[in-house]
Amino acid sequence: MTNATLKQLSQQLAAGEVSSVELATHYLDRIEALNPQLNAFITVDRVRTLADAAAADAARAAGQAGLLTGVPMVHKDIFCQQGWKTSCGSKMLDNFISPYSAHVVEQCNAAGLVTLGRANMDEFAMGSSNENSFYGAVKNPWDLNAIPGGSSGGSAAAVAARLTPVATATDTGGSIRQPASHCGVTGIKPTYGVVSRYGMVAYASSLDQGGPIAQTAEDCALMLNVMAGFDERDSTSLERAREDYTRELNQPLAGLRVGLPREYFADGLDADVAKVIEDAVAELKKQGAQVVDISLPNTELSIPAYYVIAPAEASTNLSRFDGVRYGHRAADYKDLVDMYEKTRAEGFGAEVKRRILVGSYVLSHGYYDAYYLKAQKIRRLIANDFKAAFEQCDVILGPVAPTAAFNIGEKSGDPVQMYLSDIYTLSVNLAGLPGMSVPAGFDRRGRPVGLQIIGNYFGEAKMLNVAHQFQLATDWHTRAPAL
Repeated sequence: MTNATLKQLSQQLAAGEVSSVELATHYLDRIEALNPQLNAFITVDRVRTLADAAAADAARAAGQAGLLTGVPMVHKDIFCQQGWKTSCGSKMLDNFISPYSAHVVEQCNAAGLVTLGRANMDEFAMGSSNENSFYGAVKNPWDLNAIPGGSSGGSAAAVAARLTPVATATDTGGSIRQPASHCGVTGIKPTYGVVSRYGMVAYASSLDQGGPIAQTAEDCALMLNVMAGFDERDSTSLERAREDYTRELNQPLAGLRVGLPREYFADGLDADVAKVIEDAVAELKKQGAQVVDISLPNTELSIPAYYVIAPAEASTNLSRFDGVRYGHRAADYKDLVDMYEKTRAEGFGAEVKRRILVGSYVLSHGYYDAYYLKAQKIRRLIANDFKAAFEQCDVILGPVAPTAAFNIGEKSGDPVQMYLSDIYTLSVNLAGLPGMSVPAGFDRRGRPVGLQIIGNYFGEAKMLNVAHQFQLATDWHTRAPAL
């Protein structure tokens, strides 16, 4: 059962071949054995998990089971979950037990999924390497010297190491796709507003979006069926008819127009990564897809635009962490202002402080027009680039990151180099488009490389169709690290 997919586990439970308690015990035992070297989890609660699994078995025995009832899963530690510590990878929330559950968690609970634990992450989702967690860096299961990607590194590493069949994650500038690519698993960020942000601790509210990480595109489709949906408690949640994201999985790709942006294959792209992407495109051409040369001319501006907009929103969102109502509070202070200052100095890590400072600066009087307003104008230009591109193609393909996973500590001393690793993912968030990563090969060191698939607004079913057909013809997604 270790390598079984979400769909296979669902079928095994339905057939009575295994119980939810047996499944949960199996994965909890793997977590206990392997997490000390991976550090993919912040919280595990065996007693609570097995109680939930027993309840799922009872529901199935009573004929009240749904498709995914009793299947184990993991939540990124950014989704509030009633009764569980929700830390966001930060000392600031190390003592915070959530009194309520996020919409995503509610949806998963309603579907009967059983929580195994809470996944490690970059503090407040700020990072591309999962080195910024208060609880320590997450290791890549394929190479313990390598980063797993961030900020959802714990979720991706847990799925790759087969510590869970599926995990929730979030993507503000690539934080589902990049760790999925670096860990050799499948992850999808849906169109902005498709998954509710209620109860998802905010980083950059106009960019954050939740999604699943799993072994296969089919599993991601099944999870998106659970996670997506309108929620009136989130003002940016889109009120749309529910979709079945599995509906197009088996459609042939003949006639599919695949756009290749020339900016994604310019200087800076590692030769190994380029070869993997070329081979993946060749496979899709073999299945009848037509390649179209396109241009996304403002791609290089996505980095400066994102690193103005996201920190600006973060500086506002993180102002609520002041030591007054919940979370960390400094033990020794003279007055209220001193308490604020010491609490935030002690509670936040270096990268979070850096982004708060940048965000406060670009929103300050005299700089708002020069930086924040200009960045928002660039954001519109980036969205217009995609709009023009999708008049020529159905999906856009390219790399997720310029290189496969780099070594832990390799870029931590140079924030700009770290930010540059997001060049191919940021523009998708700035435009609010859906994007996903699919395992497509390995570099010369044996580290995974993902293929990025970008769709038009609400084009998730088509992207999943492309990914599923690619996975039917390849076996990259079936490969697991030797641990």
